[in-house]
Amino acid sequence: MNGRLKLVLVALLAVVAFQVFFRGRGEPRSQGGGHPAPPLALPDLAGRTVDLGSLRGKVVAVNFWASWCGPCRAEIPDLAEVWRAQQGKCFELLGVAEESGREDVLAMARDIPYPILFDARATALEPWGVPAYPRTYLVDAQGTVQHVFAGSLDRETLTAALEPLLPASCPKG
Repeated sequence: MNGRLKLVLVALLAVVAFQVFFRGRGEPRSQGGGHPAPPLALPDLAGRTVDLGSLRGKVVAVNFWASWCGPCRAEIPDLAEVWRAQQGKCFELLGVAEESGREDVLAMARDIPYPILFDARATALEPWGVPAYPRTYLVDAQGTVQHVFAGSLDRETLTAALEPLLPASCPKG
């Protein structure tokens, strides 16, 4: 390979890496929804399978993240604050962690109060349409995706999208 071709390839790789790394940064924006939530059944930290279908009747935020993702780490305190504030109000938050950083996820999980699920083979990414981390899907009580947030999500944005979706009464369980 000549020097010019190597330089072009390195520059191209740098641009792609920049796009992938910085795609999740900036203001989260809702990209709409209105479609049924794809199936999701993954193991939690204890190895028990958590199935999104079993949460029907509750509003669920499904947050895809990775331990190596800076914007993902930055949003965790706000997500935890919303989860705590909404306990008992027909809301659940599921953090779906990318598996390659399993040890880091386990270490971080000590400070994360909401359920963390492992996607060992990245099987949920394609059906959910996750191109980059973080990405959060807000699913209403009927199982319909109402909002899709790309990028780090703050407490105010999530709360504003969540509260109008909360049902008047919550199913037991």
